[in-house]
Amino acid sequence: MHTIKLFLFILPLVISSRIDQDNSSFDSISSEPKSRFAMLEDVKILANGLLQLGHGLKDFVHKTKGQINDIFQKLNIFDQSFYDLSLQTNEIKEEEKELRRTTSKLQVKNEEVKNLSLELNSKLENLLEEKILLQQKVRYLEEQLTDLIQNKPEIQEHPEITSLKTFVEQQDDSIKDLLQTVEEQYKQLNHQHSQIKEIENQLRRTGIQESIENSLSSKSRAPRTTPPLQLNETKNKQDDIPADCSTIYNRGEHASGVYAIRPGNSQVFNVYCDVESGIPWTLIQHRIDGSQNFNETWEKYKYGFGRLDGEFWLGLEKIYSIVNQSNYILRIELEDWKDNKHHIEYSFHLGNHETNYTLHLVEIAGDIPKSLPEHKDLMFSTWDHKAKGHFNCSESYPGGWWWHDVCGENNPNGKYNRPKAKSKAEKRRGICWRSEKGRLYSIRSTKMLIHPVNLDSFE
Repeated sequence: MHTIKLFLFILPLVISSRIDQDNSSFDSISSEPKSRFAMLEDVKILANGLLQLGHGLKDFVHKTKGQINDIFQKLNIFDQSFYDLSLQTNEIKEEEKELRRTTSKLQVKNEEVKNLSLELNSKLENLLEEKILLQQKVRYLEEQLTDLIQNKPEIQEHPEITSLKTFVEQQDDSIKDLLQTVEEQYKQLNHQHSQIKEIENQLRRTGIQESIENSLSSKSRAPRTTPPLQLNETKNKQDDIPADCSTIYNRGEHASGVYAIRPGNSQVFNVYCDVESGIPWTLIQHRIDGSQNFNETWEKYKYGFGRLDGEFWLGLEKIYSIVNQSNYILRIELEDWKDNKHHIEYSFHLGNHETNYTLHLVEIAGDIPKSLPEHKDLMFSTWDHKAKGHFNCSESYPGGWWWHDVCGENNPNGKYNRPKAKSKAEKRRGICWRSEKGRLYSIRSTKMLIHPVNLDSFE
C-alpha cells in the first residue's frame, strides 16, 4: 500500500516536469518536429514505479489470502459449533417432549389420587359419624347396665321374676324339643324332597322349551307357571319362616327392608325386599356408589358379599335356593350418569353349582337394547373359576358374570367407574351396557331383582 501511494505521488511530478520541458522548448525549437518516443528516463521511472506497484500488489494479495484463510477457519469453527448446538437443541427438545408426557401422566395420576382422597375423606367422615353413634349407643347401654346392676337386689326379691324365668326356660326346652322333632322330620323327607326336585327340574326344562316355542311364534312372551311344591309350603308353615319376599308381602309386611327367609330346604338367611313398585321383589344385586369391590372370587360369588342396605351380591347358592321353589321372573334395572333409567324382564331357569349356575333366559318385556342373549346356556365364571369349554371373559374384565362368546357387551358386576372414564377399554372393564347402535354406555347404578310368576305361590 505504501508503494502504491509513492507511485501515485511520483507519477504527477514526472508528467508535470515533462510538460514544462515541452513548453520551454516550444518557442526555441518550434520548427523541429515532435518525437514519437518518450524519454528513457521517463520510461525507467515509469517502469520502476510499475515494478514497485506489482510488488505492492503481490504483497497485498498474499496478505489478503492469509486473511481469507483465517476467515474460512473461523467459519469452519463456527459451523462445527452451530452443528453441535443443533444436536444439543434436538436432545433438549426430546427431553422436553418426554417431560411433557411424564407431566401429563402425573396430572392424570394426580386426579386419580384426588378422587381417591375425596372418597377416603367421605368414607372417613361416615366412619366418624358411625363411631359417634356407636359411642352414644355404648353410653346408653352402659347406663342401662348400671341401672340393672343397681336394681338387681330389688329384682331378686320378687318371686314373680323367678317364676317367670322358670316358665321361659321351660318354653325354651319345649322349643328345642320341637326343633329336634322338626329336624328329624326333615331327615325323613329328604329322600322324597330330592325326588320332587328332580321332577320339578324336568318340568322347568319342559317349560323353557314351551317358552322358546312361544317366543318364536309370537311377539308377546310370557313365562310358564308351575304349581308350587306342597312340601316346601308345608315345611315353611311349620317353621313359620317365609320362603321369599312375596310371602312376607302377602302376610301384610308392605315396607321395603331386610327380612329373614328360609327357601325350601335351605338354611335361614336375610334378604332385602323391595316393594316400592307395589310388587314384592327380592333384591339379589345392587350397585349404587362403588363402595363394594365386585372383583371377588368364586367362593364369594357363590355365598354372597356386601351389605344388604348398600352394595351387595346375594350369592348364587342363595339365589338358586329361592328360584328352585317355583318359576321366577328376573328383572334388571339400569341408570346411567344422565339419570336415564331402563329395565328388562326375563323368565329364566338357573342351574345348581354342578352346572356352574347355568342361566337360560327368555325375554318378556323391557327397553334395554341389545341385552343378554336368549335361548343360550350362560355359565357363571370369575377370574379364579372358568367354566370348562367356555370363553372366560373374566380374565380381561373384572367381576363375576354369566359371560357368553362376546366380552364387554354388558357387565353389571364390573368395576365402578366415575363419569371421567373416557376410553372404551375403561368403559368395558366397568359397569357398562352396549346399545343397538354400538354405543357403550357407562352405568351409575344397577339392580337385579326376582319374584315368582305366581305371587300367591307360597301362601
